[in-house]
Amino acid sequence: MTDDPTYPEVGATRAGALPTGYRHVRRTVRLGSGPEPFHRLVAGMADWRIHRDAGLTVRVDGPPTPGLRFVTGIGFGPLRLSAPCRIVWFVDEPDRYGFGFGTLPGHPERGEESFLAEWTAEDDVYFHVTAFSRPAAWYARLGAAPARRVQDRVTDRYVASAVALAGP
Repeated sequence: MTDDPTYPEVGATRAGALPTGYRHVRRTVRLGSGPEPFHRLVAGMADWRIHRDAGLTVRVDGPPTPGLRFVTGIGFGPLRLSAPCRIVWFVDEPDRYGFGFGTLPGHPERGEESFLAEWTAEDDVYFHVTAFSRPAAWYARLGAAPARRVQDRVTDRYVASAVALAGP
């Protein structure tokens, strides 16, 4: 299996301008202010709790790092879809932490999703989810409408996870 993403617009979630021809998701939530919520959120992102708390399985060796390959899964019991991905961009700065991952062959979708924790000069802490995707597998194309609802629900769960992680 190749490590090449299944779409040409690699890194677009970091650049900000999302490519046409895909479904776009942008969610931002303010989580509080000061260093504590920022550092709690970063810790939860670094150990994949954002994903696990959203109901996904994550098969990975270690925290997010540039080029890291991992497999997420969603579903119930034996009816679980595996989705191979690779980190395509990564940032770890005193006031920003995050990464974007792209789909690899075998993923039911094509596209990219990113997660960014930001601690602003105004002392506010934000969590950003940005994604673009379109169906790749035949079953994803047939089930496009339910897949969009699942994506929205998982995004809601990412945000709820971030809120809980940043906590009071």
